[in-house]
Amino acid sequence: MTPDKNPQKIKDMFDEISPYYDSVNNFMSLGTHYIIKFLAIRKLNIKPRSNILDLCCGSGDFVNIIKKYYPRVKVMGLDFSREMIKLAKSKNPDGTFIPGDCTDLPFKEKEFDYITMGFGLRNIENRSKAIDEIYRVLETGGKFLHLDFGYHNKLNTLFNLFTSILIKILKKNSRHYEYLLKSKDDFPEPNELIKEFEQHGLKCIKIYNYMFGTISAQILMKI
Repeated sequence: MTPDKNPQKIKDMFDEISPYYDSVNNFMSLGTHYIIKFLAIRKLNIKPRSNILDLCCGSGDFVNIIKKYYPRVKVMGLDFSREMIKLAKSKNPDGTFIPGDCTDLPFKEKEFDYITMGFGLRNIENRSKAIDEIYRVLETGGKFLHLDFGYHNKLNTLFNLFTSILIKILKKNSRHYEYLLKSKDDFPEPNELIKEFEQHGLKCIKIYNYMFGTISAQILMKI
């Protein structure tokens, strides 16, 4: 069954899970998610004085990593869940976080040198429109980093089992993590996703797989 990605329902979901979002991520990933995000961002080889946008910024991990290791850049996080924006700001009061819709970005054309998105695209109902917007606001020759679950392999099956156990433990809002399982299994594997990106003018220049391919990062360039 295709998961329901109605924008209002997704927004409400992230608003509701924001109080325990980070703790559950740490538990589900056994503490590896932040390390993987760091490794993926380092592959961008970000240049000083760059302008960077992190989409579906959640609690602000990408923004925090970029600010820490690339202090000479300008970075902004955008998310349409206001509760997640509040969480990101509480973790990084000096960070720039704004509410916004990935399918209708409030920026001019070619405004950003780099765009990042981690574990967000699969939650967007109109994925094609979101990719068009990424292309529009990215500078020609700029890079887009996409990070999410990767191949539907045996380790992915073990993750599903682990998450199913967690769902039984988390009785409150367990439906949201049932959605997680559906959304990641419904999401295209990296090779199919790259074809989709390339149809919108983004050329894949490198793929990096983590956790035996369970997590995948694709770096694409606007041509």
